[in-house]
Amino acid sequence: MRRPMSRKGGHVLIPVIVFGSIAVYLLGAFASWAVLSIKASRQAFNREQALQIAEAGIDYYRWHLAHAPTDFEDGSGVPGPYIHDFKDKAGNSIGQFSLAIAAPPLGSTLVTLTSTGSTVADPLLERTISARLAKPSIAKYAIAANNVMRFGEGTEVFGPVHSNQGIRFDGLAHNLVTSAVSSYDDPDHSGGSEFGVHTHDPPTDPSPPATPPQRADVFEVGRQFPVPAIDFAGITADLAQMKADAQANGFYRPSAGALGYHVVLKTNDTFDLFRVTSLVNPPSNCTNTANQTGWGTWSVQGETLIGNYPFPQNGIIFLEDEIFVHGQINGGRLTIVAATLPDNPPTRRNITVNADVRYTNYDGSDVLGFIAQGNVNVGLVSEDDLRIDAALIAQNGRVGRYYYRPPGGGQQRCSPNHVRQTITLLGMIATNQRYGFAYTDGTGYQIRNLNYDGGLLYAPPPSFPLTSDQYITLTWDEE
Repeated sequence: MRRPMSRKGGHVLIPVIVFGSIAVYLLGAFASWAVLSIKASRQAFNREQALQIAEAGIDYYRWHLAHAPTDFEDGSGVPGPYIHDFKDKAGNSIGQFSLAIAAPPLGSTLVTLTSTGSTVADPLLERTISARLAKPSIAKYAIAANNVMRFGEGTEVFGPVHSNQGIRFDGLAHNLVTSAVSSYDDPDHSGGSEFGVHTHDPPTDPSPPATPPQRADVFEVGRQFPVPAIDFAGITADLAQMKADAQANGFYRPSAGALGYHVVLKTNDTFDLFRVTSLVNPPSNCTNTANQTGWGTWSVQGETLIGNYPFPQNGIIFLEDEIFVHGQINGGRLTIVAATLPDNPPTRRNITVNADVRYTNYDGSDVLGFIAQGNVNVGLVSEDDLRIDAALIAQNGRVGRYYYRPPGGGQQRCSPNHVRQTITLLGMIATNQRYGFAYTDGTGYQIRNLNYDGGLLYAPPPSFPLTSDQYITLTWDEE
């Protein structure tokens, strides 16, 4: 006799199916997660490798420029981009980098490199690096000197400061202050030797060979000494090259056969050139009591127009005579040089600024450089509120103003121009001798605003003297 089938087996099957389905779902989810994790890891690896390949492109071209510093076409002679395989140590190609190279603008050494890297494993995944390289010029300093320097209380300097000799700094330096000497005997006071960069801002620095204190209240970024010196004498070779460049593709004139040239800069990319025929005579009893070499009024009285000329293609104006300059530029990049070559101390030439020299744009598109074989002067008859937007180099002399005697003993002497109110500089100063626009008796400019133009670091005036022949990396960014 048959018995009815038990239904207990069906009750067990249902939970098995349910839990089995959940297990299968979880296993599937785990497998998907594992696949995604592996894929993400591979993608992260490929992304990192693509970045390293892009960086290798930057490193490659920095190496290339070290061997061919004027080649911006990767040795091909044709426009880019330039594509290179990137290989592993076994010689297998694992990726590529593509280089785009922006050659330096007029008179600059600034090169912009854009490198895009990709891998063979994932060629669609790309990473791009942009870097700017340049040979550092003397314009990287706010102030550079070949003599001792002193910065008094209340002085603030925002750019790097360097001297081939010693520096006494009693103000506030917002950037690095360096000297080429480890210690020196400061001529401004008696006593023993002091650090190459030192301060008397209380408390006074100890004397060598003690360890110099940090003094972040004076040197915000720090001070370094000794460091390599700047080659002021080497600027002579730069001047010879500038003369050749001016004769080939710039603007060159020999001596004016009078008292020099007067250059008036214009915002339409031209300049008027005058021949100076007479200078202002010093007032009665206004004499060179300080026995300064080259003393005079350095102020134009009479002149005749030679002509109006466009700014030269290579941005170099080279005049073998004294130069007086003022005016305004708009989008121009110029270097104006006063020098007679070969170099001979009695015939060294000067540049004098008695009226405003201004930029129209302060975004780096306007750049001026003045290079004098002798001094960069501000004359007796100068504006009471004088502005100079330019980088200034006095190769063998100094940047500054001569001493003009104040009234006294019932005599007018150099009055009323012995005292001026405000001078404002936007640019930099490189001076062989000690610079200055004022004297301790209150003569000269009462307010002196010396501002560093940070744009000069990346784009100095055309053909400005370099401090190194090697390219350095200024900026590095991933796009």
